[in-house]
Amino acid sequence: MSTINSQDDEDTFKILIATDIHLGYMEKDPVRGNDTFVTFNEILDHAQKNEVDFILLGGDLFHDNKPSRKTIHACLESLRRYCMGDRPVQFEILSDQAVNFCNSMFPWVNYQDENLNISIPVFSIHGNHDDPTGADALCALDILSCAGLLNHFGRSTSVEKIDISPILLRKGRTKIALYGLGAIPDERLYRMFVNKQVTMLRPKEDEDSWFNLFVIHQNRSKHGATNYIPEQFLDDFINLVVWGHEHECKIAPCQNQQQHFYVSQPGSSVVTSLSPGEAVKKHIGLLHVRGKKMKMHKIPLETVRTFYMDDIVLADHPDLFNPDNPKVTQAIQAFCMEKVEMMLDNAERERLGNPRQPAKPLIRLRVDYAGGFEPFNIHRFSQKYMDRVANPKDIIHFFRHREQKAKNDNDLNFGSLFSRPASDGMTLRVEDLVKQYFQTAEKKVQLSLLTEKGMGEAVQEFVDKEEKDAIEELVKFQLEKTQRFLKERHTAAEEEKIDEEVRKFRESRKKNAEEEDEEVREAMTRARAHRSEDAVLVAASSDEEAMDTGMKGSGDSDDGFPATLTRGRGRARGRTRGARGQNPTARGSSQRRRGSSGRESAPSSRTYKALSVPAKNMSIMNAFRSLKPDLLNSSKSYSEDIIDDDSDVEAASTAPSSKVNPRLSSTPSLGKSGSQSQTSKGVDFESDEDEFDPFQTTATSRRK
Repeated sequence: MSTINSQDDEDTFKILIATDIHLGYMEKDPVRGNDTFVTFNEILDHAQKNEVDFILLGGDLFHDNKPSRKTIHACLESLRRYCMGDRPVQFEILSDQAVNFCNSMFPWVNYQDENLNISIPVFSIHGNHDDPTGADALCALDILSCAGLLNHFGRSTSVEKIDISPILLRKGRTKIALYGLGAIPDERLYRMFVNKQVTMLRPKEDEDSWFNLFVIHQNRSKHGATNYIPEQFLDDFINLVVWGHEHECKIAPCQNQQQHFYVSQPGSSVVTSLSPGEAVKKHIGLLHVRGKKMKMHKIPLETVRTFYMDDIVLADHPDLFNPDNPKVTQAIQAFCMEKVEMMLDNAERERLGNPRQPAKPLIRLRVDYAGGFEPFNIHRFSQKYMDRVANPKDIIHFFRHREQKAKNDNDLNFGSLFSRPASDGMTLRVEDLVKQYFQTAEKKVQLSLLTEKGMGEAVQEFVDKEEKDAIEELVKFQLEKTQRFLKERHTAAEEEKIDEEVRKFRESRKKNAEEEDEEVREAMTRARAHRSEDAVLVAASSDEEAMDTGMKGSGDSDDGFPATLTRGRGRARGRTRGARGQNPTARGSSQRRRGSSGRESAPSSRTYKALSVPAKNMSIMNAFRSLKPDLLNSSKSYSEDIIDDDSDVEAASTAPSSKVNPRLSSTPSLGKSGSQSQTSKGVDFESDEDEFDPFQTTATSRRK
C-alpha cells in the first residue's frame, strides 16, 4: 500500500471512517442500554479532535428500522454537539449535487446550506438495519438528512439497473470520487452484477487523476451460493473499498490480488452477537489521502465493553470427565466456573489501564457436551455472576457437535447447524426456511399458485419490516395473474385441465427470476399502499365520530342513543350494550334514519378494483368457476372499476351464482347481515372494508 506523510497540508484529505454503529441496540437493558450512545460520542469526539474534513459511515447507523424516540434524540444531540461549529470546511464539491442527493428534498450538501453552520460534514449510506421502507420508502437517515445533520447518499431506487454516480470532492490538488451503494438484498445485487446491470460512472475529465473511494454494505463472506458479493465483481479502477455490514474488525487495508484495489473492513463499534468475530478489538480509521496515495491510521475505541470468549470440548478431557461418573455434572460446572473466573480476571486487568471502559464485561463460554455428557442448570449457574457480568443469562452456551451424514443436497443440513452455534454469526434467513419447508413438505401442503421464493420474500417482509399485508397482497396478486392467464388461454372449466395449466404457469414463473422479483415488489407496493389507506380511514373515522358526538349532544336527543355508540364498528356487541332499557323498534328506526341521511349528504365516491379472489378455503376450481361468466366474453377487460354506491352493493349482493361453493353462496340470516362480507360471491374488493369502513353504517347493512 502506498504511504504518505501524515503531516497536515492543504492537499491532504483527513477522513474518519466507521461502520455499523447500531445506535439503540439493547437500549432497554439496564446495564448495556447506553453502550451504543457512549461509543458514538467517542467516535465523534475523535473526529473533532483530529479536525477531520468529513466523517464517512458505512451503514447501520441505527440498529432498528424504526428507531425509538430515545435513540433519535440521542443521535441528534450528538451530531449537533460535535458536527456543528464555526470551523470552515476546506474542500469543495464539483459534481452535480442534484444527482448525488436526488432523493432528498434539499438536494445539496449540508455545509453549503446558508441556514446551517456545519463544521464536520457526515456522509453515510444506509445499511440493512436502517434501510428505506414503507409506502414512502423513507428511513431514519432521511430524518437526519432533512434536519441538515447528515448527508445520505448511495441510495438506488431502480431494481432493473443501478448507476452509481460519485460525489466529486476536491481539496487543493487532491481529488476524490466518492462512490456509495446502500444495502440491497444480496441475491438481487449478485444477479444484477452477473447481468451487467450495475455501472459505476467515472468523471469525463482526467479520470485517472481521481482517488476512487467506494463504500458498500453487503455480505463479504460467503453465506450461500449467491448470498454475498464477491470482491471480483467490483471495478478494478477503485483504489479503496470501505466494506460495511461485516462486524469483525479488519480495518487495515488488504489488497485484492485480482482487482488490485484495497479493502478496509472497519467492523462494528458495539458487540451485537456473542461470536468470535465480535471478540476482536474494535477500531475506527483515520484515512489520509493526498493525490493517489493513502494511509490508514487505526484508532482503538476505549468505551467499548470488553468481550471475552472461550470454548470447551468435554470429550477432549477424558482424565477429568467420565460420563459414567454420577458426579460428572458437578465436575463440569466447577470446571466452567474456573474458566469464567479466568476471563473475568483478564477483563479486570485490561480495564485497569482504561478507566473509560464499562465495569461489567461480556463473557461467553461455549461447551461442547457431545459424548454422553449432560448439561447443568444454566440459570442457577448465572445467578452467581449477576453483579459481575453484563450478560449473566448468556454466559454458558451448550451445544453438541454431530457427525455429518450423507444427505440429499436438497435436504436441510441440520448437522451443520448443530456443529456451529447460532451465535457464531451463522443465521438462517426466513426465505431459506420457507423454501426448505416446502421442498420437504408433503404433497398435500405444497404450493399450487405461489412459488417458494415469492412466499419467502413476503414472509421476510412480514417479519423484518412489519408489513402485515405482505402475504395477503402477494396471494391476491398471484391469483389475479393466474386468472388472467387462464382467461387468455380459454381453459375449459375442468379441474384437471385447470390444474395442469396452473402448474405450467407456475413453472414458467419460477424460471423467470426477474419477473418473479417484479411480482413480489408490486405486491409489497400494494401492501404499503393498503397500510396508508388504513391510516387515512382511521383518521377519517375519528373525525366522523367527533362530529357525531357533537351533533348528538346538541340536538339529536330523540334517538335515545348515548354518545359512546356513534362507532359503527361493533356488530352485536355494540348494539347489545346500547339496547338496555330501550325500544328495539325505535332504536332500529333511528339508526336507519341516521344512516340514510349520512348516505345522502356524503355519497361515497371510492373506486375499487374488482379482484376475483375467493374466500378462505376456496379451491382453484371454485375460483375459476366464479369467473366463468367472464370467460364467455373474452373481449371484456379483466379489471373494471366499480363505484361503491347503494345500488351497486345491492346488485352485487343479490346477483345469483350457481357455480359458487354452496357454503359460500348460502343466504345469510338477518341477524348476521351486518357482518356479511362481499367475498361470499368469490369476489374480493381491493379495499380495507373487511376490517373497518367508517362510511358504512349499520343501516346499510340492514338494507342489504
